[in-house]
Amino acid sequence: MTKWHPEEIAEKLGRVRALMEEKGLDAVYLKRQTNFSWITGGGRNVVGITLELGVAGILVTPTRCHAVCNNIESPRMREEERLEEKGFEVHDFLWYEDREVEIVRKLAGGGRLGADHPFPGAQDISAEVKRLRYALTPWEVERYREVGYLTSLAIEETAREVRPGDKECAIVGRLAHKLWAHGLDYVTIFVAADERISAYRHPISTEKEVKRRAMLCVNARKYGLVVSLTRFVNFGPIPEDWYRQYLDNVRIDCTFMAATRPGVPVVEAFTKGIEAYKALGYPEEYKLHHQGGAIGYEGRDYKVTFTTQEVVQTNQAFTWNPSITGTKSEDTMLATPDGPQLLSKPILFPSISLEVDGIRFERPGVLEMPG
Repeated sequence: MTKWHPEEIAEKLGRVRALMEEKGLDAVYLKRQTNFSWITGGGRNVVGITLELGVAGILVTPTRCHAVCNNIESPRMREEERLEEKGFEVHDFLWYEDREVEIVRKLAGGGRLGADHPFPGAQDISAEVKRLRYALTPWEVERYREVGYLTSLAIEETAREVRPGDKECAIVGRLAHKLWAHGLDYVTIFVAADERISAYRHPISTEKEVKRRAMLCVNARKYGLVVSLTRFVNFGPIPEDWYRQYLDNVRIDCTFMAATRPGVPVVEAFTKGIEAYKALGYPEEYKLHHQGGAIGYEGRDYKVTFTTQEVVQTNQAFTWNPSITGTKSEDTMLATPDGPQLLSKPILFPSISLEVDGIRFERPGVLEMPG
């Protein structure tokens, strides 16, 4: 496991306290699983993995840091999440006593409180806190590389094991098994067979059996960080027309990536990607599904449109997911001053090497299996 670092915690507390000063707040209370993972250096405060709100909250004041939870959660918060070692003093209460609000208010000193979730008497600062997460620290980048590698490995191992006659839902189960074996939980998994790939942009998996082709897509999470990627497997010779479209789809994706540079309004990258659709002969396809956007502690921190006002941050993660009916291209990248860096590179899959706007990309090809 990649360790947290005291400098990482200090950097994030500095960002929160700067926000407090900007908003005129005396304390901030963070309880969403995304923000808990972020501020604790990859910790977990969830019991139900699909829930946004965790079972322990972090209270930041100008001089101190606290964790608040009931007595069911406090032993794990101390021993496994190591919160006190990280500088967060743990305050607990008996599970049958509803004392969270009382304790938070007392620790906050009765001053102006901001929170990332509905909390009595607190100002909603969820949008502002989310932006604090965009620029990743070096320690987060290190953890993110691990998550990208493990997710790529799991989905590509699963794809290599797919056989004609496998049910979509059974493939989902095998992928989930491989993810959990490395401590990754999944936010979303799609597996689509044959004509369902073209029929639906969100092909929730069914009991349909694979015949000629399967698309596997996953959003997987570890240390709170989410990686998104898509892979295709084809049984028998890959049709030339379909593969040409797939390559066009990858080129569009790389156009988005190449334009995603720190300091650049994200709408510029979006616009260049849309222009690539048109230049390659697919002018209407972008209208059929969102094109992705910023990622990190959520499946998408925001989806980019023509009116998005955000600017790309240094070491901010993005997943663009352009699709042309029947194909899709999706991997997770990091925006750096030296250009885009892929976090979910092909490992077991054939790779495609192509250059877009002077940047060389190594992207996944299509896995061809015996028919």
